[in-house]
Amino acid sequence: MGLAVDLFKGAKAVAPAGEPSGHEQPAADAGAVPPFRWVPIRSLSARHRPRILAHLLALPEGDRYLRFGYAASDAQLAHYTDLIDFTHDEVFGIFNRRLELLAMAHLAMPAAPDQEGACAEAEFGVSVLPKARGRGYGSRLFDHAVLHARNRRIDTLVIHALSDNTAMLRIVRHAGASVDREGGEAQARLRLPPDNLLSHVDAMVEGQAAELDYRFKVHARRVDGLLDAIDEVKSRFTRTGSAASE
Repeated sequence: MGLAVDLFKGAKAVAPAGEPSGHEQPAADAGAVPPFRWVPIRSLSARHRPRILAHLLALPEGDRYLRFGYAASDAQLAHYTDLIDFTHDEVFGIFNRRLELLAMAHLAMPAAPDQEGACAEAEFGVSVLPKARGRGYGSRLFDHAVLHARNRRIDTLVIHALSDNTAMLRIVRHAGASVDREGGEAQARLRLPPDNLLSHVDAMVEGQAAELDYRFKVHARRVDGLLDAIDEVKSRFTRTGSAASE
């Protein structure tokens, strides 16, 4: 299938809450967030490239290997980020109050609509910063991607992962995906139900709520910056006054 970014082809989904390759991921890390705890997931656009790159650069070497199938260098991550086609694919993120991108998912869509009766497939990849693991962000991003894939008439979601990426494989198995293993790699395929009115309403409500949450965080960040600037000015006046009195 045609993907917006060549590097995404065959990319591995980094464990949303695991250790580098060769380590067993804690079961609690792959668990879903309690239903009553809402996690704002925002659609990302081209203006978020710097935050996406910062997120990817913060991944340790082992996680880069899990995500891309090799220990991607800083330059390769920058190239990947530059080539993301936001008009074609969908990219989602979870931010903290400092607007740091804690987790992101890339839903790579088919290059062109398939022929009538054919199966339209999209590929899913996810990464979560080590400090944000154990919160179920990987599961939430996966569910969010499933919803958006359905609404874009995708029949099957494909996930590539290393065979020892137990956290990611646990998520897709829980969703009902079939998993085929070959050597050290695994490919999961999840058949999706068709879209309906409820799926479109859910996506719209979630999107608007996440956008509102993001705007609140932007405003809070600006207020924090203003308060820091005021504190700095006060501190300078205090130091100046102390020096003058000596």
